[in-house]
Amino acid sequence: MINRIPLTISLVLGGFFVSAAQTAPVATPAVAARGRATAPPLTGRVADAATDEALPGANVIFTDLKQGAATGPDGSFSFANLPRGRFTMQVRSLGYNTVTQTVDTGSGQPLEIKLTAAATEIGQVVVTGVSQATQLRRSPVPTTVVDRTRLNQTSGSNIVDAIAHTPGVAQITTGAAISKPVVRGLGYNRVVTLNNGARQEGQQWGDEHGIEIDEFSIDRAEIIKGPGSLLYGSDAMAGVINFVAPDPVAEGRIIGTATANYQTNNHQQGYSLLNAGNLNGLNWLVRGTRKVAGNYQNRYDGRVYNSGFNEWDANGYVGVNKSWGYSHFTFSSFNQRVGLTEGARDPQTGRFLKDVPSGDSTVSVPVTDADLHGYGLAVPQQQINHLRIGTDNNFILGENGARLTLQVSYQQNLRREYGSALDPAETSLYFQLRTVDYALRYFLPEKNGWNLTLGSTGLHQQNRNLGVEFLIPAYRVNEGGVFGVAKKTIGALDISGGLRYDIRQISADRLSLDGNERPSTNPTAETKFPGFESNFHNYSGSLGLAYSLSERLTVKANLARGFRAPNIAELGSNGKHEGTIRYEIGNENLAAETSLQVDVGVSYASEHVSFSVDAFENSISNYIFTRRLLTASGADSLRDDTGAYKYEQGQARLYGGEVSLDFHPHPLDWLHFENAFSMVRARQLNVEADQRYLPFIPADRLQSELRANFRRQGKRLTNPYARLQMERTFAQNRFFSAFDTETATPGYTLFNAGVGTDVASASGRTLFSLFVTANNLFDVGYQSHLSRLKYADYNAANGRTGVFNQGRNVSVRLVVPLSFK
Repeated sequence: MINRIPLTISLVLGGFFVSAAQTAPVATPAVAARGRATAPPLTGRVADAATDEALPGANVIFTDLKQGAATGPDGSFSFANLPRGRFTMQVRSLGYNTVTQTVDTGSGQPLEIKLTAAATEIGQVVVTGVSQATQLRRSPVPTTVVDRTRLNQTSGSNIVDAIAHTPGVAQITTGAAISKPVVRGLGYNRVVTLNNGARQEGQQWGDEHGIEIDEFSIDRAEIIKGPGSLLYGSDAMAGVINFVAPDPVAEGRIIGTATANYQTNNHQQGYSLLNAGNLNGLNWLVRGTRKVAGNYQNRYDGRVYNSGFNEWDANGYVGVNKSWGYSHFTFSSFNQRVGLTEGARDPQTGRFLKDVPSGDSTVSVPVTDADLHGYGLAVPQQQINHLRIGTDNNFILGENGARLTLQVSYQQNLRREYGSALDPAETSLYFQLRTVDYALRYFLPEKNGWNLTLGSTGLHQQNRNLGVEFLIPAYRVNEGGVFGVAKKTIGALDISGGLRYDIRQISADRLSLDGNERPSTNPTAETKFPGFESNFHNYSGSLGLAYSLSERLTVKANLARGFRAPNIAELGSNGKHEGTIRYEIGNENLAAETSLQVDVGVSYASEHVSFSVDAFENSISNYIFTRRLLTASGADSLRDDTGAYKYEQGQARLYGGEVSLDFHPHPLDWLHFENAFSMVRARQLNVEADQRYLPFIPADRLQSELRANFRRQGKRLTNPYARLQMERTFAQNRFFSAFDTETATPGYTLFNAGVGTDVASASGRTLFSLFVTANNLFDVGYQSHLSRLKYADYNAANGRTGVFNQGRNVSVRLVVPLSFK
């Protein structure tokens, strides 16, 4: 017999929506005549479903309320200050499947939660990067969650490194420090990055501009694969990546965490300290992080000159959680200096070259051994300072279930590029980007089983040029959008759909330069940027469903329309872009990109086998790309002795998907054999043969991992694990060969391994956790197709072109939990 479970319909009017838990979560607090009534204390117990043994240390979270509790030694938990209503509650414990259910906080009845051992994860994970907390299993849009456990077990130089092993996700890299996420073949301004639900605004258009988020501040990453323009407006055509902070601390507790990480390849050191607490509803979390790395190495290049970086970060929040909701003040300060590897070589020896002063000019000389060691940085290099301050609010409006959320933030992104060996302090490029953005959502009371959410998002942005070189004009952006989300449960079917309307205005300033390349108002000065104003307006829509044929088998489908307004580089560039080694010319007549994507999927999860297939097709109109300019005779058109490229538009089609198959053989429930295959095919239509493939498309990838997880070994070792992973990246022979833009990339196979454990005291309290990971275990020399250093100079010493990716790297991470109250 087929087991029917409740179905949720979600109509996303301006935001794609992933339907929520088994019964739709609705905020329904009661309001007393004088103020808001608090629900009676909510109590419960968490135990093992098989043995009824209490599970201490389990996390009980009300995600939409940002309230949490940890179970005591007897498995009990309690909440004393929840609003009345029905809210989604999530219960998590390491080694067990997550349980998600809707709870009536005003019932006064104690809860008995039974957790089953995690032979497979059956999809009860909650996603927050949508309109409200939503059960992953019931999402019509393909979504992956990378939790803190996996992040600790997967070492990387930065946070994008850590999630790039996820099926359907890749990264464009410039050395060890700079990584940009690519979702199903699309990156840059086609992927929206969220910092704990709030949009992160840096210089996403740039090849060598990474993600300015402290990797230690992230508790989990939610990767939503598919157009997210409905909730987030322009730029989310490929998907959304939401980096989520740790869960709130239980009432009455003050905790801390000390984390240290060392990586052998580039001697990377990372240290992070956290303090968090919750006293009578006063919540806070404060973190400070320090990272430093030297030059990385591989078997073909040795140490790669000027590939190190250093970083200082601080972030957190302070606020109150009460029966009326919560209000938090958030802050984040990301500060990084990173070397930019150019890869120039000595033609005789193959050694890297560096520029040194010689009178009034510079000469290139081979680097010394001393230049390759230590933590020093040379020019060219970048300095990035990203400051964010904001407020995150959730107000319970009445006993009928209405709720209002408001996020407002101010961001300042300062990006300096230093490129002169004669004057290392001179800022060649200096962008000052300031952004004010907001997201307002109103959750209407549930009516006849329908849940409706209305909202608006927007931003005002201003970018100034403060350096001595000018690649893009100074500009301003104003945008706003309105959306709505509706959902309903009907049997075993979850239906979702919706509409959104956006307006974006981009105004670029005129700039003229004198004979010394300095700004001038003289009418005879040469025009660098003519100045322009572009206006874009568009709509987004979504319609999807998830149907549970049984508790084990689910099928899904989603149709979504997204859009992306051109960025300032595409509209207004006029200069030599050192990062891309080309002269770029914008096109102010570009239209907005629009996409129509179809997703279909099926997933099956039993106690010992899980299987899923997600396929997609994405058709993009007005796809923006760069075309190399030629002279009338067919030769390269040069500007500043560099090949000139201009932004143009065409039609593109992408299709592919991901397949996963995991085994957990009985009776060896501690053994996991997990496999995943991902592929993308991407073509430009109606063009010459050498232009038919889109650039920077990741190669097919097969991942297989054998992992052993244990509950306890002896009295002191808890949750030990060991893992061995094979990652086969196939040859990429579908590349954008026009104008010598890309070349084919051979395939390669990497092996990664790791071990780790929690170490407990005699009383059972965790003293520390240790994670040891080895990436590229056999020190394979390889180049990723998405590595920009692949196109550096020819190395006469070994007959190879470009710089190779990082060789063998062993990472040791120590996490020490602290408890102050």
